[in-house]
Amino acid sequence: MDVLVTGSYGRCGTAIIDHLDATDDYNFTYLNRSDRPADHPYGSFDTHVADIADSDAIRPAFTGQDAVIHLAAYPYTDGNWDDVFEPNILGMYNALTAARDAGVETFIYGSTNHVVGQYELEHAPDIYRPDHDITVRPTDPIRPDSYYGTTKAFGELLGRQYIEADHVEFPTQFYALRICTVNSEQYDHPYGDAEFGVDAGDWDRSSEAYDRAVNRMKAMWHSRRDFAHLIECCLQDKSVEFDIFHGVSDNDRRWFSLRNARDRLGYDPVDDAAEWTAPPQDDSS
Repeated sequence: MDVLVTGSYGRCGTAIIDHLDATDDYNFTYLNRSDRPADHPYGSFDTHVADIADSDAIRPAFTGQDAVIHLAAYPYTDGNWDDVFEPNILGMYNALTAARDAGVETFIYGSTNHVVGQYELEHAPDIYRPDHDITVRPTDPIRPDSYYGTTKAFGELLGRQYIEADHVEFPTQFYALRICTVNSEQYDHPYGDAEFGVDAGDWDRSSEAYDRAVNRMKAMWHSRRDFAHLIECCLQDKSVEFDIFHGVSDNDRRWFSLRNARDRLGYDPVDDAAEWTAPPQDDSS
């Protein structure tokens, strides 16, 4: 299967590279707005360099693809409208239109938990505790917490319009993945956000901020291997026309339901943040 990944060198894109690129089932093409130098860990891959907001520049990369995994976006909740408009609104329109024009059958859209982020803001910090009774399902009302979340909701709705209202010939399948927290390999564990804050000098390990970051991540962690597994479930599926799925590992305190992903895609995550009681040991010390 020939697969195009946009925004390929971010945290989610590199998880796909790390876990799926070497398999014989897929021939990946990577589209990114910048390349990586030869000595970079991801510098050995052929890259179609283009800005997702430039429809003419990205269009050749879509030719001959069986599937597109669209991850390119401005990914921060503190962004203003100018930050998000071109990469998230125009970029999504360009990617979906290019897929239509190129005859790409499968479109996997990297959405976000921030499409429904108000549920978390309303119930935090109680929602981070293991005994909370809150469940958010893909069918629950959209409640974005930011311009970022709103633009991702737009992408989901545009995909639904293409499939259900416009009845375009391509794509024939659209998967919206409301991704929780996928981190770089260095911080790919439930203490990742907290340890990143320590390394950045934002707090120390004895602080309330550290504990809060751990508690949240123990609900939100989507391990890199579980994320790649969810992507592969979408690539292998032949039944879904349009649907929304939550992207999170099988954490005992998660509030995002996995029933739809399990039932419709066969998603079977292997990681649970509850199995971690401390960050990984630093072998260099």
